Amino acid sequence: MPRTALLLLVLSLLTACDDTPKPAPERTAATTTVPADPALAQVYDTSCKLCHANPAAGAPLAGDKAAWSPRVAQGADTLLDHSINGYNGMPPMGLCMQCSEAQFLALISFMAGVQLQ
Repeated sequence: MPRTALLLLVLSLLTACDDTPKPAPERTAATTTVPADPALAQVYDTSCKLCHANPAAGAPLAGDKAAWSPRVAQGADTLLDHSINGYNGMPPMGLCMQCSEAQFLALISFMAGVQLQ
């Protein structure tokens, strides 16, 4: 095999290797999905997204139904209590001091992908 052909082969193999880290699909969804309601989307962006779109934060990612399932099983009242009073690493009021209970439930419903009552 001529050196030129070998060099081209090596270069093509190297360019096929892409070491750029690819985001996990659930993280991509968590960072790009927002509530349909513009006001709720603004609250999500300023209060929830910091933790619920960042796997390193340890919070369940928005849209990750598997992570939210055991939490949803605890019921809306427990999730609302955790949102308002804080729980484990979640700060009280989830960084949204002006949020109402209805907004918290709507945000949780959006992130969990289920309708809470």
